[in-house]
Amino acid sequence: MSKAMEPDLQSPFSGSSGDTVGKEWRHPSDHWLRGFVLDNRASLGTLGVFIVMMAVFMIANPTVFTTWYLYSSVLTTLPVALFVVVPLVFVVTCGEIDLSFPATMGFASWVFALVVQAGYDPFLGIAAAVITGMLLGFLVGSLVVYGGLSSLIATLGMNFLLRGLIQIINEGKSMALTGLANSPAYKIFSSQILGIPVQIFWAIAFVVLSAMLYNRHRFGAQVKVVGDNPDSAQQMGIDVKRVRVKVFVFVGIGAAIAGTFSVMINFTWWPTAGDGYLLPVLASVFVGGTPTWGGIGTVVGGAIGAVTVSFIQTGVVAAGLSGFYVQFFNGLIIILSLLGHKWNQARYR
Repeated sequence: MSKAMEPDLQSPFSGSSGDTVGKEWRHPSDHWLRGFVLDNRASLGTLGVFIVMMAVFMIANPTVFTTWYLYSSVLTTLPVALFVVVPLVFVVTCGEIDLSFPATMGFASWVFALVVQAGYDPFLGIAAAVITGMLLGFLVGSLVVYGGLSSLIATLGMNFLLRGLIQIINEGKSMALTGLANSPAYKIFSSQILGIPVQIFWAIAFVVLSAMLYNRHRFGAQVKVVGDNPDSAQQMGIDVKRVRVKVFVFVGIGAAIAGTFSVMINFTWWPTAGDGYLLPVLASVFVGGTPTWGGIGTVVGGAIGAVTVSFIQTGVVAAGLSGFYVQFFNGLIIILSLLGHKWNQARYR
């Protein structure tokens, strides 16, 4: 039934009233503001959790949370997480999971460090790291898609394998790359503008482009359909296997960029690079409102979730509590966020 043929439910006498003849009936959700809230309620719910959390921290210690130094330190390391959280939204929406990204971060950043240490231009090192991440993502995706392995087990195994390979070759030794401070690549990707870390602007651009890819591009639509119902996607002419491999390749690219940025921030490559991001990044994806059953997700919500998780540790310590409370509040905020999303979102599967 078209809207022109639908009755005006606002008036029970619409059929006999001359004032309502020809009036087009509009559903309450057709209002732009209500439609915006309904379409973005997962992201808005995550934003609400973040605002409440920051308000509590600010009340607990207003002196610390009204100074720029706190936010500058968080914005320095936050982009590393954002470059991995966003691609993981695609993977989870596709109905898969990737636990190999920490080792991919370490391996790709190791390639970057080797190129820079050999005296080559850091831009060449960045390109080598991204290509390495793509190849590793393709390898992981092929094991899952064409090898028929569970993504949970296969990616976990690849994480241990790659990390072990790094440790065997380097024997736990790190690489100092102090020459990066004077390179054009560092000034472009990891310096400061008016006291603001440059890398946060690159991370925001990455989030915006990924959100457009997820919401406005054919690839994003294919990812959602494949995650919702692979059989229907196959009948629609979508190459399901290729789409699933692509999302793992995207994670490899994001992990390589994240690893490269972490090296440029610290001027040092560590064999354990990326190890500490496994649980916080996964928590950011689910806190952001991307459910575990696939088919739906939110890139912007994942980014807000990463910001929320990044501020938890800093906020707990700044509020005057010891570091022993950090894990407790991590779990508390994650559980409360998931409960909020459960009530706020309709479960489609």
